[in-house]
Amino acid sequence: ESFVGLHYPASDVPKQAKELYRLNLLRLIPDALYQPVMLEPLLNPITGEALDLSRSVLRSVSPMHTEYLANFGVRASMSISVLCGGGKPAPVPKAGLRPTEQRQLWGLIACHHSTPKLLSYETRTICEFLGQVISFEVGSKSDAEDVDYKMHIQAAQARFVNTIASCQTLNDGFTQNPQDLCALVGAMGVVFSERDSLTQKSQRVASFGQTPPESEIDNLLIWLDDQIGENAVYSTNTLVSEYPQLMPYKDVASGLLALRISRIQRTYLLWFRPEVIQTIDWGGEPNKPVEVTENNQLRMTPRKSFDLWKQTVQLQSLPWKTCEIEAALELRIKIIGIVLQKADELALLNAELERSNIELDSFAYVASHDLKEPLRGIHNYSTFLIEDYGDKLGEDGNHKLATLMRLTQRMEDLIESLLHYSRCGRAEMILQPVDLAELVESVLDVIRISQPSPVQIRIPRPLPTVSCDRTQIMELFTNLISNGIKYNDRDQKSIEIGYILPSEIDDLVPTGLARSQTIFYIKDNGIGIRDKHFENIFKIFKRLHPATKYGGGTGAGLTIAKKIVERHGGRISLASAFGEGTTFYFTLGANS
Repeated sequence: ESFVGLHYPASDVPKQAKELYRLNLLRLIPDALYQPVMLEPLLNPITGEALDLSRSVLRSVSPMHTEYLANFGVRASMSISVLCGGGKPAPVPKAGLRPTEQRQLWGLIACHHSTPKLLSYETRTICEFLGQVISFEVGSKSDAEDVDYKMHIQAAQARFVNTIASCQTLNDGFTQNPQDLCALVGAMGVVFSERDSLTQKSQRVASFGQTPPESEIDNLLIWLDDQIGENAVYSTNTLVSEYPQLMPYKDVASGLLALRISRIQRTYLLWFRPEVIQTIDWGGEPNKPVEVTENNQLRMTPRKSFDLWKQTVQLQSLPWKTCEIEAALELRIKIIGIVLQKADELALLNAELERSNIELDSFAYVASHDLKEPLRGIHNYSTFLIEDYGDKLGEDGNHKLATLMRLTQRMEDLIESLLHYSRCGRAEMILQPVDLAELVESVLDVIRISQPSPVQIRIPRPLPTVSCDRTQIMELFTNLISNGIKYNDRDQKSIEIGYILPSEIDDLVPTGLARSQTIFYIKDNGIGIRDKHFENIFKIFKRLHPATKYGGGTGAGLTIAKKIVERHGGRISLASAFGEGTTFYFTLGANS
């Protein structure tokens, strides 16, 4: 009866038996109906421990194995071990260990006889030598069969690494060369995903080829975080069985190879493979049968039938090869190396930028201070000319001098704003707990004195205490509240001052603000700002209206406000409807 082409489940050879096959190149049973003899004494009288019979030729086998052979119709058997080093050169043996102990069991040559059979020492030696020769050939074939594919992988890896080395971000590198990233592991689709630094949620950045929809990626990564643990890579060719949520997408995602590049940033590369339906011919049903004994105990028994048993395997992809997993891990190392190199370059650039900013602030302070003196002289002499010679200059001369005085005053205001902005960036911050409710009340008292028209101020709930620089935050609230009043043409002006806790943040809050921090806001019912001007309003001296409209001003207030927020580690943004009003949102970093 032929057994050619039939498969046998791994459970036919238990783990302990596999270890014995690895240690002994030959295992013989001359007669499966032998009667075992008890070893005496059971324990070594010197050590008090059981004797290790792992290398004993006469060691008895498991009763289940002799029952297995009986079901097979076999009376005598010999197994020749085929060992190999998994496609790698055999390592140098450790002291006291044979080279065999360093290699892994690749397969067995199983020799069966229907009657008892004794083999001579010479025959056994020839069989052992045959096993060693075949082991050597298997190892050589294993090393050689994937050489071309490994070279293909290395070429794809080199091209992709060159791509990301010339890009600013990993996302850019992925977008420019996803084909080589797929070819790197023989996948049909790949997804690059990283954590959104603002929302702290996973965000699908880019995908290529056959992948699950974007809506499934975030939940998959949550599950994957638990599976991957402390490792950097996770692979499976039965993904839909392990993660049933992807069952509708088995045609594209039955296999997954996941590479975690960064735990903190939650940066992942996910490779997918489709389902491949296979038919396996088993030598009998592969599942272990169970029978009930006379004592109503369940007993695992060996299979009794070895007839052809066909099984259709579904919900599986082609398995991931060792060289593919190793290529993914090597890619991670190279990506981290590139990131560290770019971080060093960025650190040098930041140091140079910081030095340039300090020099620029110092220059602005000195230059502005020196410019104010001649301007003040021009203004004073113009005043003297009008007072002493006004009647001689006539109406036209007086008008020109008045214009000159107005321009010098505006120039002085601009210089003062520049000085203020420079001091804001250079002044040392004194962080301390500040009661914002008391601070805002002080700001409103000052504004009420200088603001003749009535303004309705609304504070929905008491403002919290935060760690900040009191002087700068007072100026921040003064600028934002004053702007809300100044750029308002309604008879009944209103200002709302409040904050939003992380658990209360909704879609109305602009993107770009950290969702994990308290967000403060100042809302008015003024003239509003068109969307196209959102970025320009924070640029220094950038005004959207003529200098004489809405009470004048230099256009530096919002620039200074943005500088104050950023110095506190926060960000500022706005939402506005033209003609209806504007809401400025800002955070104060971890201090809030």
